Amino acid sequence: MELDLFRVSTPQNRFGLVNAVLFFAIASSLSCSDRGETASVEAKSPAPVLLFRGTGTSPSDVAAFETVLQKARLGYTVASSSRLNEMSEARLKGYRLLIIPGGNFIDIGDGLTRATTANVRNAVHDGMNYLGVCAGAFLAGESMYNSLNLTSGVRFGFYLAESHGIRKTAVAIASPGAPTLDQYWEDGPQLTGWGAVVGKYPDGTPAVVEGTFGNGWVILAGVHPEAPESWRRGMVFSTPASADNAYAATLISAALKRTSLPHY
Repeated sequence: MELDLFRVSTPQNRFGLVNAVLFFAIASSLSCSDRGETASVEAKSPAPVLLFRGTGTSPSDVAAFETVLQKARLGYTVASSSRLNEMSEARLKGYRLLIIPGGNFIDIGDGLTRATTANVRNAVHDGMNYLGVCAGAFLAGESMYNSLNLTSGVRFGFYLAESHGIRKTAVAIASPGAPTLDQYWEDGPQLTGWGAVVGKYPDGTPAVVEGTFGNGWVILAGVHPEAPESWRRGMVFSTPASADNAYAATLISAALKRTSLPHY
């Protein structure tokens, strides 16, 4: 069962007879997925956003996206690897946006069947939108692993900080007509060769891109604008986490509404 967020919390004790009846009516419709995910009431129709939190994703990054989605008051459903593997292409098309957060894109692909990645690819081609951040951006490209190949054969490499032995750092991301933002980067890709460039790394390579795959709108980011303040320990940022988080909300909204952002 999918897990629909912005659910109604039910008191755990000290409720009256009416509340007890309501509680047990709701409880009878709940089930827990694998990986210990919190259960919730299943909506009659899917929420607009499907947030993946299966094998290979970073739990803290999933939580960061949940915070941004909740602040933006966007309904969403979370899905484990097994749940995504169970979903048909038709069911996927019931969502307007799939978000794949950061983590390890190889492990993410290994947790999904080839049929699942084909279903996701077909769903995006037929109109479901996609937002991939860091590992989610790598997964969207072509690779020797089980990936989505929403880029029609374009394969992404790491941003150059990786070649200097840097695994995480603050990077200044420039966007046309907007202030430069220091964004959290950790083993993320540079996105040369696909889409329109929305944001650039300091070396000029693409950090954020947008484009289409069939009828689907796709936004990819090599950085983590959704990163909370707690991720910044030991690093120096010239812009606040709140500004970056607002940018994350902008990316989600643009992906959901198929809005083209200012680009180079």
